[in-house]
Amino acid sequence: MSREDQRRTVRVQREELIKELIATYSKAFDRLPSLDLSERTLAKLAQLIINSREAAIQVLEEEIEAPLITSAPTPP
Repeated sequence: MSREDQRRTVRVQREELIKELIATYSKAFDRLPSLDLSERTLAKLAQLIINSREAAIQVLEEEIEAPLITSAPTPP
């Protein structure tokens, strides 16, 4: 597999995982109203879910497949 094909595969996998995580977190939010918890506890749980979602997705949004500079620059 060429380097470009590998980069494309990694990008597609990152994007797919982000979509799956968004769906998972949406389901978690949808369940919150059905829980028998006080508003304060629900707010804390919601904030925890938001923080977790942002941290998980932020890491995946970093483009790891970008080409790296592998040779030293030529002197002027």
